[in-house]
Amino acid sequence: MEKLPLWARKALANGVHLFTATGAVWGFLTLLAIWEENFKLAIIYIIVAMFVDGFDGILARRFDVNTYARWIDGGLMDNIIDYINYVVVAALLLIKVPNLMPQGFEMIAAISILLTSAFQFSQVEAKTDEQSYFFKGFPSVWNFLVIYMMLLGLDPWINFAVLAMCNVLVFVPVKYLYPTRNNRLRRLTLVLTYLYGALGVWGLLQYPDVPKWVAPASFVYVAYYALLSFFPKFGMRKTA
Repeated sequence: MEKLPLWARKALANGVHLFTATGAVWGFLTLLAIWEENFKLAIIYIIVAMFVDGFDGILARRFDVNTYARWIDGGLMDNIIDYINYVVVAALLLIKVPNLMPQGFEMIAAISILLTSAFQFSQVEAKTDEQSYFFKGFPSVWNFLVIYMMLLGLDPWINFAVLAMCNVLVFVPVKYLYPTRNNRLRRLTLVLTYLYGALGVWGLLQYPDVPKWVAPASFVYVAYYALLSFFPKFGMRKTA
């Protein structure tokens, strides 16, 4: 990077911001597909949006956007786009996908996650950097939760109860690990995270005919993630 001329470094750094900004486009296309009840297309757009979200931070650090494109607040842009893709998209899915919520509770469910996530995204200490990188409170990954609801086909009242519990957990100062910036068991965590992502993409691309074993198999990673999140000393190297 240092060998490149200054104009090239600035162009690459600003290109990363442009890459991040495309997440808003994918979110908008997702909303259109959901509105038209084309859920398979919506899932494809969700996957693309999550790909952008998964790699823009890596690119931002690689091309040092804080130095060469500091006129843009990349963190703020990322939060705005994440709110669209992880919250607004999920809220519309709750309304448009049949039988996710008890009849008559769809709008209540959608409004609840819009409100609690507005608070979660606006917390001054929404992210911590103690030993490992954490989110404080349930990190509003509602699109993941709603997609699980779509795949598992559980009773709508069970879905509603889980959704209500997660809304409460937004305000409980429990720490949830940021997998790609974790320092404990880093290689294992990254491998499992990418395998989880690959399994999810492969399965979701077959929607609505997703093999029934895909969702239960993905819970192996969910359990590992919970272990690292709720037991902060797990996997930590002992010092003499």
